[in-house]
Amino acid sequence: MKSPTTLLLPLALSTALAGLPAWAADTHEHDHKKVQALKLNAGKKWGTDEPLRQAMTRIHAAASQTLPTAHAGKASAADYDAFGKEIETQIAYMVENCKLAPEADAQLHTIIANLGQGVEAAQGKHGEKRRAEGVVKVAQAANAYGKYFDHSGWQAIKLAH
Repeated sequence: MKSPTTLLLPLALSTALAGLPAWAADTHEHDHKKVQALKLNAGKKWGTDEPLRQAMTRIHAAASQTLPTAHAGKASAADYDAFGKEIETQIAYMVENCKLAPEADAQLHTIIANLGQGVEAAQGKHGEKRRAEGVVKVAQAANAYGKYFDHSGWQAIKLAH
């Protein structure tokens, strides 16, 4: 993913990530013009690398830990803020360190956009009552990652109350 030149996301992705910190908008350069719907690689999951697996494992852990409290209505603003910060940290790490093939990278951008939307909601940028929905959105993005990317041992996050 990382390039030695100044990196920029295409307009559509930067729009999807508008609520994220500056690193989300200015750390990539790619040819794709819009965020694509997820698809498999000729019927197989996309390859991953260690930085991506590490970041997604931590995102999975944060979502799995926060989701029950959010569903129970017991998560505080500080809980949601800490959750959002952790997800942002992991997104930044994967953006900075992950080196996927361009086709897999394009698919990953859809996951990152969904993670970013979840972070925005969890941090209260869409209203206090939508914070729990942000955690669910992050969990859904993590589940989509597991469906479309090859990550040995990946387990879907249970979303039911």
